[in-house]
Order: sequence, then C-alpha cells, then structure tokens
Amino acid sequence: MYITPYNPFKELRDLESRLFGSRSVKPTESVATFTPKVNTREGEFAYHIDVDLPGVKKEDIKVDIKENVLTISGERNFKEEVKEEDYYRVETHFGRFSRSFTLPEHVDVENIEAACENGVLEVIVPKMEQKSSTKSISIK
Repeated sequence: MYITPYNPFKELRDLESRLFGSRSVKPTESVATFTPKVNTREGEFAYHIDVDLPGVKKEDIKVDIKENVLTISGERNFKEEVKEEDYYRVETHFGRFSRSFTLPEHVDVENIEAACENGVLEVIVPKMEQKSSTKSISIK
C-alpha cells in the first residue's frame, strides 16, 4: 500500500504566502487544507487504514475507489467558543483534506468497509484468497 508522499516545500509556500502574500493562489487552495494523520497496517485477512479526523462529521467524509486507488477526502469546519467571566475566545478550524492509497492487486473491492467513531475513520480492505497457480508437470 502506498501513502501519499510528504511535500516539505508546500509548508514553505504556505508560510511565504501568509507572510508576504501570494498572487498565485489556486482557486482550490482558497480554503485552508490540512493533512490528517494516517496509520496503515496489514492483518491476516485485511488491510486496515486508520485516519485521525478530529472535529470532522461522518457526513463530511467521502471514501471512493477509482482505478484501484482508494481516496479518503472531506472537509472539517467547526467553531469552538469559550465565554468566561473575564475573557472570550473563539477558535475556528476548517479545511479540506484528501489522502489516496494505491491498493494491492488481490483485494476484495466489493466488500470494503468504513466506520467512523470518536474522530477516527477506520477503513477495512479485505484480502481475496489467492489461488495457487503451481502445477506439477510429469516428465516423460
């Protein structure tokens, strides 16, 4: 399974545009983006992908498969407001995300499952039984 490569220069470009402004902002980057943390593991019968999505509602998550690539995408948008006697604080967290994984050859695409609980999305990609293609040939 492949994990989306990390691009260290993206953070530098983001910092540069915040400090000095940027005229080359793409329309798709007009909303802040974030990259959720992902853990992948291989079990005996399936591959497991766990994605940390704190503050993201289940309805705002999409899991798609196209041409043997599993894509998890969505958007988070929440506002935290604290009113105390001597101060008032509002924090807003928003942004789009997308992570893609190339699936191995022998997976059961029809039975992939996804569940979201407590801010963690778990995608289970079952393996298909590989039939042995070994054949004994008699020598004459």
